[in-house]
Amino acid sequence: MSEVQILTMAEMAAAGKEPEILFWVGCAGSFDERAQRITRDICKILNHVGISFAVLGTEESCTGDPAKRAGNEFLFQMQAMMNIQVLDVYNTKKIVTGCPHCFNTIKNEYPGLGGNYEVIHHTQLIQQLIDEGRLKAEGGESFKGRRITYHDPCYLGRGNDVYEAPRKALEILDADLVEMKRCRSNGLCCGAGGAQMFKEPEKGTKDINIERMEDILESKATIVAAACPFCMTMLRDGVKGKDKEQEIQVLDVAEITVRVNGL
Repeated sequence: MSEVQILTMAEMAAAGKEPEILFWVGCAGSFDERAQRITRDICKILNHVGISFAVLGTEESCTGDPAKRAGNEFLFQMQAMMNIQVLDVYNTKKIVTGCPHCFNTIKNEYPGLGGNYEVIHHTQLIQQLIDEGRLKAEGGESFKGRRITYHDPCYLGRGNDVYEAPRKALEILDADLVEMKRCRSNGLCCGAGGAQMFKEPEKGTKDINIERMEDILESKATIVAAACPFCMTMLRDGVKGKDKEQEIQVLDVAEITVRVNGL
């Protein structure tokens, strides 16, 4: 990540400073090679608009979401309490996440354990920056005339009623935005939720990501905008499963934003 400036909360504290935002990177954003590109692009956006931010670095642990969804409440609470202690040490007030699972867990599950923070998803931040005129479509020629559809992540859409922010972030493109037949509150899961990403599908059932890819093909979109690293993995696998890898791109909203702003 040499092209972007990233400081840890510990480094900021050592300098006697507090960042405006803590960027919660998440497990996928930290360790998955594809998701790391999205992490870098979120940092590029924050640097570009001059928002003071920091990450926890090695002090960040899993939010506990996979453990909770898999039924291990004890492990979830252990992980959550450790994270809350770290966040509170740094007097954290506002958190932006690159993952709807992290977003949902910190926003809705942590308050019950004493962790109360303002939590926003990166698509909400991008929408706010566009509304304020701090992000503009200056280099979006590569998207001109392209047919783009947006896939609603479960924990962002149905889980937290965030439907408009990602779409408004895409409206600045000179592109043809289309909806899949199953979208918004009727959107179809990518197949990764509830810790399903880490197991094989039940016998006799169609892979959900393959079924979702059929919705995408029906929309005739050539670009699928995602907003979740889990969805990114499942949709990309679905593209491969349909032998359409060269025809359909899967890009995070942050990646699209970076391209159209020439960052």
